[in-house]
Amino acid sequence: MSPLTSIICLANSWKHGDRCIAGINPETGRWIRPISDLEDGRIPRSMRLLEGKEPQLLDIIQIPLGKTGNDFGFESENLSVLPGRWKKQGQVTTKEVLRYCSSEPYILHNYKKFVTVPELARKPFALRKTLQLVHVTEFFVEKKQRETGTNQYKATIVSRNGQRLSRLGITDPLFVKKLDQGNEPIVPCLVTVSLSMPHRPPNWEGDDPCWKLIAAVMELETNDYDDQDELLDLPF
Repeated sequence: MSPLTSIICLANSWKHGDRCIAGINPETGRWIRPISDLEDGRIPRSMRLLEGKEPQLLDIIQIPLGKTGNDFGFESENLSVLPGRWKKQGQVTTKEVLRYCSSEPYILHNYKKFVTVPELARKPFALRKTLQLVHVTEFFVEKKQRETGTNQYKATIVSRNGQRLSRLGITDPLFVKKLDQGNEPIVPCLVTVSLSMPHRPPNWEGDDPCWKLIAAVMELETNDYDDQDELLDLPF
């Protein structure tokens, strides 16, 4: 039987027709991104379902994971999924994950909407971070209708530390569903920002960019953040 590793699910986002699952190990406080053996590591439905249901944000999930995984040359959080069933162990509240919000000055390494692969590859392996939990105090959404009739959204966020990122793609399916229903973002909130696989837009000049994405949005209740200063900010 493969060993099980627990994560607090902080992303179940779209990735090339399947999903990217990611979360924080409550024992170590470190991010983990389970990856399959598919070319980009995406997690198919048959692998990720918990008794027939999608993993939900803030679920504590036990996953059979190896000790290493394909880092694709720039990601530090990846661990390979081993054979075996995924199990739901429990659930936490948004208040309980506030302590994992980053206190770093930048959202994922810089002030830009992207990080290049060489920029990440030059860092020591442990510092090649491609996931970050952000306490967001301002959140604006732009809506555009595609030719297919579906909506496309771009997000602008401002972190509690004052960094602003504009027009980020949104890959959180449940949040997009809420936007389609006419709901607006509620702030403050917690946002998981992730980096995409390398993608060069038309006429792009320079190194391959990985784009910052809104992978998950978690609403906060007023009493969740009133005493945030009493919580521990961990250095990651």
